[in-house]
Amino acid sequence: MENYFNYFTEIEEHFQQRRGSGLLLSTLDWALIETWKDAGIPLEGVLRGIDAAFDKYDQRPSRSQKINSLAYCAQAVLVAAEDIKEAAVGTAKPERQSGFEKAEVTAFLRCNADLLEQTKLPESAGVSGQVVARETATTLREMAAELDSAEARPRLEDLERRLTVAEEKLFAVLLAATPDDKIVAVRAEADRELAPYRSKMSGTQIEQLQKQFVHKRLLEKYGVPRLSLFYM
Repeated sequence: MENYFNYFTEIEEHFQQRRGSGLLLSTLDWALIETWKDAGIPLEGVLRGIDAAFDKYDQRPSRSQKINSLAYCAQAVLVAAEDIKEAAVGTAKPERQSGFEKAEVTAFLRCNADLLEQTKLPESAGVSGQVVARETATTLREMAAELDSAEARPRLEDLERRLTVAEEKLFAVLLAATPDDKIVAVRAEADRELAPYRSKMSGTQIEQLQKQFVHKRLLEKYGVPRLSLFYM
């Protein structure tokens, strides 16, 4: 993905620039960006979509309210991504590498391992959050050791995939061990925030957003660190 590790910050800064203020992105906004990232939508497509949504909004005769969420731009982003995809048929993009230094990455992995060993995750019948947290911490330390011993520069995209799998395992155990009423409350919160934008999104997109929203809220609730290299 183009500008792989700058994906989130580039989108946030561009949205704030077009809006004309430093509005902080909401949990819903970050979940939407994660959905675009997971879907492989290039940064260029997201930025074009944001511009298209704001350009259309600016042409309205009455603009009494500002755009307060990235969700307003969701449909325009999908259109822009499709346009780029069609234009790129038959072409190949060169692989991009991040400028992260190996020492920075290994320090990040070990720091997250320390944090996971200190977290208090929920337990339920047949599900132990603490066990998964310790196993994940061990995996992160092993990854750091592999990087330390490797002579070649690491393929950060491959490392990011492994971190995504590790985080998904943590999320799965949190989802299984957290009481149902807590999950229902978080989903209700997601539904309330999504309500004004449902007409601008597909059913699949709404489902993905709800999942990402619950994911993010549970990780925050239990103090589980984000493992993606984006959070370095």
